[in-house]
Amino acid sequence: MNKIPGPPSFDGLKRRIERHRAEGTPRTSGDRFVRETYRLALLDARAKAREWFAEYPKAAYWTEVESWRQLDNDQIEFTMRRLPSAD
Repeated sequence: MNKIPGPPSFDGLKRRIERHRAEGTPRTSGDRFVRETYRLALLDARAKAREWFAEYPKAAYWTEVESWRQLDNDQIEFTMRRLPSAD
């Protein structure tokens, strides 16, 4: 009878993770995205996001609202993200 092999060893993966953590490279070091953060009133924030999507279409630039939060005094702080070019 043939022996069924056990699960694969994760030693190589563990070593790669440990090496990466030891190098201390931040997660965004190879990140090619362009980001801009804004702090605007709600209607102005919506207009600014629409501006970005009009100028940098999502299909070509991967444009997105990366994060947002509502601040006191009805302000919205948000970060827009896109690729530097559509190539």
